[in-house]
Amino acid sequence: MITTSNDARIYRGSVLKKPLRKAVLPVAGLGTRFLPATKAMPKEMLPVVDRPLVQYAIDEAREAGIDQFCLITGRGKDSLIDYFDVAFELETTLRERNKLALLETLEPSSIEAGSLAAVRQQEPLGLGHAIWCARSFIGDDPFAILLPDDIIKGGRGCLSQLVDVYNETGGNVVAVTEVPRDYTNRYGILDVGQDDGRTVEVKGLVEKPDPSVAPSNLSIIGRYILRPEIMTHLSKLERGAGGEVQLTDAMAKLIGDMPFHGLRYEGTRYDCGDKAGFLEAQIAFAIDRPDLGPAVKAFLRKYI
Repeated sequence: MITTSNDARIYRGSVLKKPLRKAVLPVAGLGTRFLPATKAMPKEMLPVVDRPLVQYAIDEAREAGIDQFCLITGRGKDSLIDYFDVAFELETTLRERNKLALLETLEPSSIEAGSLAAVRQQEPLGLGHAIWCARSFIGDDPFAILLPDDIIKGGRGCLSQLVDVYNETGGNVVAVTEVPRDYTNRYGILDVGQDDGRTVEVKGLVEKPDPSVAPSNLSIIGRYILRPEIMTHLSKLERGAGGEVQLTDAMAKLIGDMPFHGLRYEGTRYDCGDKAGFLEAQIAFAIDRPDLGPAVKAFLRKYI
Protein backbone atom coordinates (compact mmCIF):
# COMPACT_ATOMS: atom_id res chain seq x y z
CA MET A 1 0.00 0.00 0.00
CA ILE A 2 1.34 3.43 -0.96
CA THR A 3 0.88 6.14 1.63
CA THR A 4 3.68 8.67 1.19
CA SER A 5 3.74 11.73 -1.02
CA ASN A 6 7.09 10.60 -2.48
CA ASP A 7 5.26 7.76 -4.17
CA ALA A 8 2.42 9.87 -5.60
CA ARG A 9 3.95 9.76 -9.07
CA ILE A 10 3.48 5.98 -9.18
CA TYR A 11 -0.29 6.42 -9.25
CA ARG A 12 0.05 8.13 -12.62
CA GLY A 13 1.30 4.91 -14.15
CA SER A 14 -0.99 2.33 -15.69
CA VAL A 15 -0.13 -0.39 -13.17
CA LEU A 16 -2.35 0.99 -10.40
CA LYS A 17 -5.13 2.32 -12.60
CA LYS A 18 -7.38 -0.70 -12.26
CA PRO A 19 -10.57 -0.63 -14.30
CA LEU A 20 -13.50 0.76 -12.35
CA ARG A 21 -16.09 -1.98 -11.83
CA LYS A 22 -17.55 -1.36 -8.35
CA ALA A 23 -20.07 1.18 -7.11
CA VAL A 24 -21.34 1.91 -3.61
CA LEU A 25 -24.76 3.52 -3.12
CA PRO A 26 -25.45 4.84 0.39
CA VAL A 27 -29.21 4.46 0.88
CA ALA A 28 -29.57 4.10 4.65
CA GLY A 29 -31.01 7.56 5.38
CA LEU A 30 -34.42 8.01 6.98
CA GLY A 31 -35.70 10.45 4.36
CA THR A 32 -37.28 12.69 6.98
CA ARG A 33 -37.71 15.59 4.53
CA PHE A 34 -40.28 13.50 2.68
CA LEU A 35 -42.40 12.35 5.60
CA PRO A 36 -45.04 11.00 5.75
CA ALA A 37 -44.39 9.32 2.35
CA THR A 38 -41.11 7.83 3.61
CA LYS A 39 -42.70 6.39 6.75
CA ALA A 40 -43.35 3.14 4.88
CA MET A 41 -41.05 3.31 1.84
CA PRO A 42 -37.41 4.27 1.28
CA LYS A 43 -36.85 7.76 -0.08
CA GLU A 44 -34.72 6.20 -2.83
CA MET A 45 -37.81 4.40 -4.12
CA LEU A 46 -39.67 7.65 -4.75
CA PRO A 47 -40.22 7.84 -8.52
CA VAL A 48 -39.14 10.57 -10.87
CA VAL A 49 -41.82 10.03 -13.52
CA ASP A 50 -41.82 6.21 -13.57
CA ARG A 51 -38.37 5.21 -12.30
CA PRO A 52 -37.26 5.35 -8.66
CA LEU A 53 -34.32 7.53 -7.70
CA VAL A 54 -32.10 4.50 -7.09
CA GLN A 55 -32.71 3.26 -10.65
CA TYR A 56 -31.31 6.47 -12.14
CA ALA A 57 -28.12 5.95 -10.14
CA ILE A 58 -27.77 2.30 -11.18
CA ASP A 59 -28.38 3.17 -14.84
CA GLU A 60 -25.71 5.87 -14.70
CA ALA A 61 -23.25 3.45 -13.12
CA ARG A 62 -23.91 0.79 -15.75
CA GLU A 63 -23.31 3.32 -18.52
CA ALA A 64 -19.88 3.95 -16.95
CA GLY A 65 -18.97 0.25 -17.06
CA ILE A 66 -19.88 -0.68 -13.47
CA ASP A 67 -21.07 -4.25 -13.01
CA GLN A 68 -20.79 -4.77 -9.23
CA PHE A 69 -23.00 -2.86 -6.81
CA CYS A 70 -23.26 -2.46 -3.05
CA LEU A 71 -26.25 -0.87 -1.33
CA ILE A 72 -25.58 0.53 2.15
CA THR A 73 -29.00 0.08 3.69
CA GLY A 74 -30.75 0.37 7.04
CA ARG A 75 -33.76 -1.10 8.79
CA GLY A 76 -36.92 -0.97 6.70
CA LYS A 77 -35.03 -0.71 3.42
CA ASP A 78 -35.41 -4.28 2.14
CA SER A 79 -37.65 -3.10 -0.70
CA LEU A 80 -34.56 -1.60 -2.34
CA ILE A 81 -33.07 -5.09 -2.60
CA ASP A 82 -36.38 -6.59 -3.73
CA TYR A 83 -36.63 -3.99 -6.47
CA PHE A 84 -33.51 -5.30 -8.20
CA ASP A 85 -34.59 -8.94 -7.89
CA VAL A 86 -36.44 -10.90 -10.57
CA ALA A 87 -40.21 -10.47 -10.16
CA PHE A 88 -41.08 -13.96 -11.38
CA GLU A 89 -44.86 -13.79 -10.91
CA LEU A 90 -45.19 -10.36 -12.50
CA GLU A 91 -42.95 -11.20 -15.44
CA THR A 92 -44.75 -14.48 -16.05
CA THR A 93 -48.13 -12.75 -16.04
CA LEU A 94 -46.98 -10.06 -18.47
CA ARG A 95 -45.49 -12.68 -20.77
CA GLU A 96 -48.66 -14.80 -20.72
CA ARG A 97 -50.74 -11.72 -21.57
CA ASN A 98 -48.33 -10.78 -24.36
CA LYS A 99 -47.56 -7.42 -22.76
CA LEU A 100 -44.03 -7.48 -24.06
CA ALA A 101 -43.52 -3.72 -24.02
CA LEU A 102 -44.23 -3.62 -20.29
CA LEU A 103 -41.99 -6.63 -19.78
CA GLU A 104 -39.17 -4.78 -21.50
CA THR A 105 -39.50 -1.83 -19.12
CA LEU A 106 -38.62 -4.17 -16.22
CA GLU A 107 -35.25 -5.21 -17.63
CA PRO A 108 -33.18 -2.36 -16.10
CA SER A 109 -34.61 -3.15 -12.66
CA SER A 110 -32.89 -6.54 -12.52
CA ILE A 111 -29.26 -6.99 -11.51
CA GLU A 112 -27.47 -10.21 -12.39
CA ALA A 113 -27.23 -12.77 -9.59
CA GLY A 114 -24.08 -12.29 -7.54
CA SER A 115 -23.56 -8.68 -8.70
CA LEU A 116 -25.53 -6.96 -5.94
CA ALA A 117 -24.48 -6.86 -2.30
CA ALA A 118 -26.27 -5.17 0.58
CA VAL A 119 -24.72 -4.07 3.86
CA ARG A 120 -26.51 -2.61 6.89
CA GLN A 121 -25.34 0.67 8.40
CA GLN A 122 -26.59 -0.01 11.89
CA GLU A 123 -26.07 3.53 13.21
CA PRO A 124 -26.51 6.84 11.36
CA LEU A 125 -22.93 8.01 11.83
CA GLY A 126 -22.43 9.85 8.56
CA LEU A 127 -21.47 9.27 4.95
CA GLY A 128 -17.91 8.31 5.82
CA HIS A 129 -19.19 5.62 8.17
CA ALA A 130 -21.55 4.33 5.48
CA ILE A 131 -18.67 3.91 3.04
CA TRP A 132 -16.58 2.22 5.74
CA CYS A 133 -19.39 -0.33 6.11
CA ALA A 134 -18.68 -1.40 2.51
CA ARG A 135 -15.01 -2.17 3.18
CA SER A 136 -15.27 -5.91 2.45
CA PHE A 137 -17.02 -5.22 -0.85
CA ILE A 138 -14.44 -2.58 -1.85
CA GLY A 139 -11.36 -4.63 -0.96
CA ASP A 140 -8.31 -3.39 -2.89
CA ASP A 141 -10.22 -1.96 -5.84
CA PRO A 142 -11.08 1.59 -6.89
CA PHE A 143 -14.78 2.29 -6.49
CA ALA A 144 -17.44 4.80 -7.37
CA ILE A 145 -19.91 6.39 -4.97
CA LEU A 146 -23.28 7.55 -6.25
CA LEU A 147 -25.72 9.40 -4.00
CA PRO A 148 -29.19 8.71 -5.44
CA ASP A 149 -30.49 12.06 -4.15
CA ASP A 150 -28.54 13.70 -6.99
CA ILE A 151 -29.93 13.12 -10.47
CA ILE A 152 -27.85 14.59 -13.28
CA LYS A 153 -29.59 15.08 -16.60
CA GLY A 154 -27.50 15.38 -19.72
CA GLY A 155 -26.35 13.67 -22.87
CA ARG A 156 -23.70 11.58 -21.13
CA GLY A 157 -23.73 10.31 -17.59
CA CYS A 158 -21.75 12.20 -14.97
CA LEU A 159 -19.96 9.06 -13.80
CA SER A 160 -18.84 8.25 -17.35
CA GLN A 161 -17.29 11.71 -17.49
CA LEU A 162 -15.50 11.04 -14.19
CA VAL A 163 -14.18 7.75 -15.56
CA ASP A 164 -12.58 9.67 -18.44
CA VAL A 165 -10.66 11.81 -15.94
CA TYR A 166 -9.78 8.79 -13.80
CA ASN A 167 -8.31 7.05 -16.86
CA GLU A 168 -6.25 10.18 -17.58
CA THR A 169 -4.98 10.92 -14.09
CA GLY A 170 -5.53 7.93 -11.81
CA GLY A 171 -6.03 8.69 -8.13
CA ASN A 172 -9.30 10.21 -6.96
CA VAL A 173 -11.87 12.20 -8.93
CA VAL A 174 -14.99 13.98 -7.71
CA ALA A 175 -17.77 15.84 -9.52
CA VAL A 176 -17.85 19.53 -8.63
CA THR A 177 -20.06 22.53 -9.26
CA GLU A 178 -20.11 26.15 -8.17
CA VAL A 179 -22.60 27.09 -5.46
CA PRO A 180 -23.55 30.51 -4.07
CA ARG A 181 -20.99 31.62 -1.50
CA ASP A 182 -23.71 31.69 1.18
CA TYR A 183 -24.27 27.94 0.64
CA THR A 184 -20.73 26.71 1.34
CA ASN A 185 -21.79 25.58 4.82
CA ARG A 186 -23.96 22.90 3.18
CA TYR A 187 -21.27 21.13 1.13
CA GLY A 188 -17.76 19.79 0.98
CA ILE A 189 -15.73 22.64 -0.54
CA LEU A 190 -12.51 22.48 -2.57
CA ASP A 191 -9.32 24.40 -2.07
CA VAL A 192 -8.38 24.73 -5.73
CA GLY A 193 -4.95 24.41 -7.35
CA GLN A 194 -4.41 24.35 -11.10
CA ASP A 195 -7.63 24.87 -13.02
CA ASP A 196 -8.07 24.45 -16.78
CA GLY A 197 -11.78 25.17 -16.74
CA ARG A 198 -12.71 21.47 -16.93
CA THR A 199 -10.60 19.72 -14.32
CA VAL A 200 -9.21 21.27 -11.18
CA GLU A 201 -6.39 20.13 -8.95
CA VAL A 202 -7.65 19.60 -5.43
CA LYS A 203 -5.24 21.12 -2.90
CA GLY A 204 -7.55 20.67 0.07
CA LEU A 205 -11.09 19.84 1.17
CA VAL A 206 -13.22 21.37 3.91
CA GLU A 207 -16.55 19.99 5.05
CA LYS A 208 -19.31 22.62 5.32
CA PRO A 209 -17.12 25.68 5.96
CA ASP A 210 -18.62 28.99 7.00
CA PRO A 211 -18.84 31.29 3.94
CA SER A 212 -16.43 33.71 5.59
CA VAL A 213 -13.60 31.14 5.61
CA ALA A 214 -14.50 28.88 2.66
CA PRO A 215 -11.49 28.44 0.33
CA SER A 216 -13.75 28.62 -2.74
CA ASN A 217 -17.36 28.12 -3.76
CA LEU A 218 -16.61 24.94 -5.70
CA SER A 219 -18.52 22.11 -4.05
CA ILE A 220 -18.53 18.34 -4.34
CA ILE A 221 -21.80 16.72 -5.44
CA GLY A 222 -22.85 13.10 -5.10
CA ARG A 223 -20.45 11.42 -7.57
CA TYR A 224 -16.99 10.15 -6.60
CA ILE A 225 -14.27 7.79 -7.81
CA LEU A 226 -11.97 6.91 -4.92
CA ARG A 227 -8.95 4.76 -4.28
CA PRO A 228 -9.31 1.99 -1.68
CA GLU A 229 -6.60 3.60 0.47
CA ILE A 230 -9.29 5.88 1.85
CA MET A 231 -10.47 2.99 4.01
CA THR A 232 -7.31 3.34 6.13
CA HIS A 233 -8.52 6.76 7.22
CA LEU A 234 -12.22 5.88 7.48
CA SER A 235 -11.40 2.91 9.70
CA LYS A 236 -10.34 5.32 12.45
CA LEU A 237 -13.99 6.49 12.63
CA GLU A 238 -12.94 10.02 13.56
CA ARG A 239 -15.84 12.40 14.06
CA GLY A 240 -16.00 15.67 12.14
CA ALA A 241 -18.68 18.24 11.35
CA GLY A 242 -22.00 17.45 13.01
CA GLY A 243 -20.36 14.77 15.14
CA GLU A 244 -20.37 12.39 12.15
CA VAL A 245 -17.68 10.43 10.31
CA GLN A 246 -17.20 12.69 7.31
CA LEU A 247 -16.11 11.27 3.96
CA THR A 248 -14.67 14.70 3.06
CA ASP A 249 -12.27 14.57 6.02
CA ALA A 250 -10.93 11.18 4.94
CA MET A 251 -10.58 12.30 1.32
CA ALA A 252 -8.58 15.34 2.44
CA LYS A 253 -5.98 13.02 3.98
CA LEU A 254 -5.32 11.43 0.58
CA ILE A 255 -4.26 14.74 -0.96
CA GLY A 256 -0.52 14.78 -1.60
CA ASP A 257 -0.22 11.00 -1.53
CA MET A 258 -1.86 10.52 -4.93
CA PRO A 259 -3.54 12.61 -7.65
CA PHE A 260 -6.83 14.25 -6.68
CA HIS A 261 -8.99 16.13 -9.16
CA GLY A 262 -12.40 17.68 -9.46
CA LEU A 263 -14.40 17.65 -12.69
CA ARG A 264 -16.84 20.32 -13.80
CA TYR A 265 -19.24 17.84 -15.31
CA GLU A 266 -21.62 18.53 -18.18
CA GLY A 267 -25.29 18.23 -17.29
CA THR A 268 -27.93 19.64 -14.99
CA ARG A 269 -28.08 18.45 -11.39
CA TYR A 270 -31.35 18.09 -9.52
CA ASP A 271 -31.18 17.78 -5.74
CA CYS A 272 -33.93 15.26 -5.12
CA GLY A 273 -33.24 15.28 -1.40
CA ASP A 274 -35.06 18.62 -1.43
CA LYS A 275 -38.79 18.82 -2.20
CA ALA A 276 -38.45 21.67 -4.67
CA GLY A 277 -35.55 19.94 -6.44
CA PHE A 278 -37.51 16.69 -6.57
CA LEU A 279 -40.50 18.42 -8.16
CA GLU A 280 -38.27 20.23 -10.64
CA ALA A 281 -36.73 16.90 -11.67
CA GLN A 282 -40.21 15.48 -12.29
CA ILE A 283 -40.99 18.28 -14.70
CA ALA A 284 -37.60 18.34 -16.41
CA PHE A 285 -37.63 14.62 -17.16
CA ALA A 286 -41.32 14.48 -18.08
CA ILE A 287 -41.27 17.28 -20.65
CA ASP A 288 -38.45 15.56 -22.55
CA ARG A 289 -40.49 12.40 -23.07
CA PRO A 290 -42.47 12.14 -26.32
CA ASP A 291 -45.29 10.30 -24.55
CA LEU A 292 -45.65 12.88 -21.76
CA GLY A 293 -44.05 16.13 -22.87
CA PRO A 294 -47.00 17.70 -24.72
CA ALA A 295 -49.48 16.92 -21.93
CA VAL A 296 -47.15 18.19 -19.20
CA LYS A 297 -46.45 21.43 -21.05
CA ALA A 298 -50.18 21.91 -21.58
CA PHE A 299 -51.15 21.54 -17.93
CA LEU A 300 -48.23 23.68 -16.74
CA ARG A 301 -49.68 26.59 -18.71
CA LYS A 302 -52.73 26.44 -16.45
CA TYR A 303 -50.64 27.15 -13.35
CA ILE A 304 -48.04 29.59 -14.63
